[in-house]
Amino acid sequence: MQFSRKNLTDEQLKDLYRSILFPRMIEEKMLVLLRQGKISKWFSGIGQEAISVGVAKALDADEWIMPLHRNLGIFTSRDMPLSTLFKQWQGNKDGYSKGRERSFHFGSRAHHICGMISHLGPQLAIADGVALAHKLKNENKVSVAFSGDGGTSEGDFHEALNTASVWDLPVIFVIENNGYGLSTPTNEQFKCERLVDKAIGYGMEGICIDGNNILEVYDTLKGVREYCIKNQRPYLVECMTFRMRGHEEASGVKYVPKSLFETWEAKDPIKNYEDWLIAEKILTEGDVAEIRLTLKNHIEEELKIGFEGQQIVPDTEEEMSDIYAKRTTAPGMILENSKPDLVISEMNCAEKKFIHAISEALEMSMQKHPDLVLMGQDIAEYGGAFKVTEGMVDVYGKSRVRNTPLCESAIVGSALGLSLKGIKSMMEMQFADFVTVGFNQIVNNLAKIHYRWGQQADVVIRMPTGGGVGAGPFHSQSNEAWFTHVPGLKVVYPAFPIDAKGLLIASINDPNPVIFFEHKALYRSVSELVPTDYYEIEIGKARQVMSGEDVSVITYGAGVHWALEYAKKHKDISMDILDLRTLLPLDYDAIRNCVKRTGKVLILHEDTLTGGLGGEIASWIAEHCFEMLDAPVMRCASLDTPIPFNIELEKNFMAYNRLDEYIQKLMSY
Repeated sequence: MQFSRKNLTDEQLKDLYRSILFPRMIEEKMLVLLRQGKISKWFSGIGQEAISVGVAKALDADEWIMPLHRNLGIFTSRDMPLSTLFKQWQGNKDGYSKGRERSFHFGSRAHHICGMISHLGPQLAIADGVALAHKLKNENKVSVAFSGDGGTSEGDFHEALNTASVWDLPVIFVIENNGYGLSTPTNEQFKCERLVDKAIGYGMEGICIDGNNILEVYDTLKGVREYCIKNQRPYLVECMTFRMRGHEEASGVKYVPKSLFETWEAKDPIKNYEDWLIAEKILTEGDVAEIRLTLKNHIEEELKIGFEGQQIVPDTEEEMSDIYAKRTTAPGMILENSKPDLVISEMNCAEKKFIHAISEALEMSMQKHPDLVLMGQDIAEYGGAFKVTEGMVDVYGKSRVRNTPLCESAIVGSALGLSLKGIKSMMEMQFADFVTVGFNQIVNNLAKIHYRWGQQADVVIRMPTGGGVGAGPFHSQSNEAWFTHVPGLKVVYPAFPIDAKGLLIASINDPNPVIFFEHKALYRSVSELVPTDYYEIEIGKARQVMSGEDVSVITYGAGVHWALEYAKKHKDISMDILDLRTLLPLDYDAIRNCVKRTGKVLILHEDTLTGGLGGEIASWIAEHCFEMLDAPVMRCASLDTPIPFNIELEKNFMAYNRLDEYIQKLMSY
């Protein structure tokens, strides 16, 4: 192993030694505590310390890093107190995640470290978003994301690198190639000679280096950082190293040939660097002993503090309150009741179609938030598949109205990265059906991040949804119920233009991730008077559309219009119609009052019956409003099949085809 000090001073070389030795000594202590049962799990980075430390030391302290399991050196190089880290590893209350996360699955905004999730690959796209924020703010900064060799097989790796290259982002992707993804060797992960060869396919520069040589890692990353800033381009760095312990301690290492351990033990990053420092007379044996003793004493002192950490006493109220980030800005004008006839006399209004109300909400939000970024496939010059953003690129430019590659996961991740830098974003799924390829980022990253370590995800994802337009199984399905099961998300689904505008503005102002459903069939078929002012409608509040005494219909989206049309044709039935508007969180007070008004309840939605939101609402009513009921709660939903293409088959599929049947059942009960 050849070391080259370049222009580093003796003190800088000593600092790198202390920095690389510190995580090794911590790990050695953690392995003892693991055997003693004082911590529950450990992912060892022994043998790989030079990568984490070299990368962290090469960056500015305010440049975001997206680390993985074996990157303790990132945390220690960012001067995170060991006592607090230890509390985290013990699952104590005053660790970095209040006991809600394990080992290295946490982050710290103060230290510019973004906590990983177990799926690994999604970390990469977050770095894209942070780098995009640097670019938009004209900051001479980079972001860094780590991947293991196994993680390069994930689609997220391709999407993140492709997006970074297409968008010319100053982001560094670091691959720690340690030979194994858990027990799967690299020859079963990829066929290229080197992983860095993949850089060519993305039109980016790349380099393969000795990941066990601290000076080579540090010097390379310094140079790569300068390149990324100067050229506003991404860079791929492959660091060759070896994992001297199992994937995690319980995994063991029986699957690794003994000869590999012998080979890589001779390449130990700390021993080799230490020997070189002594040979160069930068350190003496006595200096090394003193440094080790100082670090040992520091570790013991910090662990003593850590062992005194506050134990968890579960507090259900606190657990529930930490699901969502609290809004710190005061809302603007709020329409308490969004019935047009109540606001026309007090506000300036104009007749608007549903789709134009959406566009106006976006337009006003772009003006309200000068750094708001809109992202989606074909949303710039083309204006989006439904022309919602038509003309906006001419006003706000392609930096804020961004066409995206076909990589939904990377764009959701990029949106989260923007949020780390305090920038709001809206992503348009071209069709709600396509959300499946970004599902992991939404439900595991966006939704959980505030509960896990207090980081808000200030992202709105617009979802053109629903049938009635003969578009078949992959452009018409209703999938809103998937997201109502995910704590941390807010799910909004307006039925009227006035609500669409106010709720979208409120969603953009909300610091939490909002999944915003827009029924495609309503875009140009529904219009009404809409206030021309900038206003919000409170998320989580239902709207009583019609008051009645015979039957209550609880619904949302297109279902509201089906119910209104039915009521218009059946004036002999006094119908009470509740438009939920928000599906998560639900307005249970409004639901209770709806049940109370008639005692007979029908839950109507376009989604299929099994697993639809109607089942949850019906269960809640049965549990909390049983004494108010005069009949069983009924559900009218679409067939439990994929939505078909043929128009006649689609009509048969739709819930409205059975609406009369269910209302008549309730009336005759």
